[in-house]
Amino acid sequence: MLVISSKEDEKRLIKQAEDLGFKVCRGRVGSVGPEKIFAAVETAAKRNEIVHARYREEHALYHCVLDAFHGVCRGQLALGSILRSAGLEFSIVRGPRLSGDDSDGEWLAVALYGTIGAPVKGYEHEVMGLGINHV
Repeated sequence: MLVISSKEDEKRLIKQAEDLGFKVCRGRVGSVGPEKIFAAVETAAKRNEIVHARYREEHALYHCVLDAFHGVCRGQLALGSILRSAGLEFSIVRGPRLSGDDSDGEWLAVALYGTIGAPVKGYEHEVMGLGINHV
């Protein structure tokens, strides 16, 4: 919900999630290179202390972004090399899989939403991808 929310709803959703014990953040990235999208999400996750420089946390985040990116690109994990560009919003959430039940540990979720298309204004279409992984 956070990745597609309006600015007014964003603050409410973040507060609601944090009150339930989740760590969350939202950001934007535009690129013709997948590596910049991965880097933007990873940087935001670390700056907001959603993940730390530990292998398991970074690895879980990588797979979340990869799965979400796979959804955005419809299986073709490429942008600039096939003349496509993307303008995306992302959200990252960390916490228990079910609110109030931490019996199976913490989970990470990354959602990507925005537009993708030829690098010509008006040739883009909406896309969305989601990745969820156990930490």
